[in-house]
Amino acid sequence: MKLKISRKSFVEALSIASRFTTSKAQLPILGNVLLEAKNNKLNISATNLEMSVSLAIASKIEKEGTITVPSKVLYEVVSNLNSESIDLTVEKEQLCLESEYFSSKILGINASDFPKIPSSIGSNAFEIDSEALSTALPKIMYSISSDETRPTLTGALMLFDGVNLSLVSTDGFRLSKHSIPLKTKEKNLKIILPKGILAELGRVGKDEKLLFDYKKDDKQVVFQIGSVFLSSRIIEGDFPDYEKIIPTSSKLKISVDKDDLLQAVKLAGVFARTASNVVNFVVKEKTLKLVAESSQSGSQENSVDVKVDSESKDVFGGKGEFVIAFNCEFIENYLNSVGNKNLEIGFNDTNSPGLFLDMEDKDLIHLIMPVRLQG
Repeated sequence: MKLKISRKSFVEALSIASRFTTSKAQLPILGNVLLEAKNNKLNISATNLEMSVSLAIASKIEKEGTITVPSKVLYEVVSNLNSESIDLTVEKEQLCLESEYFSSKILGINASDFPKIPSSIGSNAFEIDSEALSTALPKIMYSISSDETRPTLTGALMLFDGVNLSLVSTDGFRLSKHSIPLKTKEKNLKIILPKGILAELGRVGKDEKLLFDYKKDDKQVVFQIGSVFLSSRIIEGDFPDYEKIIPTSSKLKISVDKDDLLQAVKLAGVFARTASNVVNFVVKEKTLKLVAESSQSGSQENSVDVKVDSESKDVFGGKGEFVIAFNCEFIENYLNSVGNKNLEIGFNDTNSPGLFLDMEDKDLIHLIMPVRLQG
């Protein structure tokens, strides 16, 4: 293998590929990137066996060939060079790099041991609106669970119903759902994708055309974004029947300004951090009061103006108030993901989830389970 390549393009490609390698695996080759010089392009591939990437950049090739080299070493070398171009040559199991005033030899591993990964997309692929997807993903990602004992919750459900794509995530304490329209009418499909590949979709090529293909027999999905191919295994198992817990109505609704509520939650969080993050929401006829107490820090109360709509004044109880407790970190996560100011929160009772709605984005639904109050 012998070629000349733009250093800038090489660095950008390696920065993507390096996120798909792993140094913890028993297979050393999974810490490497595969370099393949062919048809005036340098193809760069990486995988951690759960997800993979393959991308191509233009290069001037004198001799075709392949090699795998440690991702971290290669990226750190190339990113610290100042030259505009780099010459790459393979000698036996070594990658030789040369530029002005610099030369290096990096030990590699024969490419024949590298796992085979997708570098193309199938004929059944269809387009997903990349801008809509990149907008939706941050609004559901934070509700994905990190509990490996419940594998189906460590990813997000992708539900294709023919005309829309719904993204759903839950960790058992909160649930996020966001729907986006499909560009064409497609078959119904329900799969669970790991958090890692969803994070990469949000990073790579937001303005590029996005194609999606589901390989059922391989239990794998492939995305094409421009010249980049991302693939991932699916998570097998049944996603919770989330539709059963989404309230169809609310006995009590409050309308509130997002920025006002976020400031109030942050203030309450100062004291709630040492008290399991618990904050009491106290709804009265025109205000929402947030109360937090800590045996270490003290206590605080602060209020925001709200518009209250209730089916019956009985919901306020004998004290003329409705009290429910939430984890303030969950509330803050949601508020930071919302781009609009006008929010509505719906309640039914102190043991039922709060329904959080962005009034300017009706395709987003968020639920947070309350913390049970003692006494």
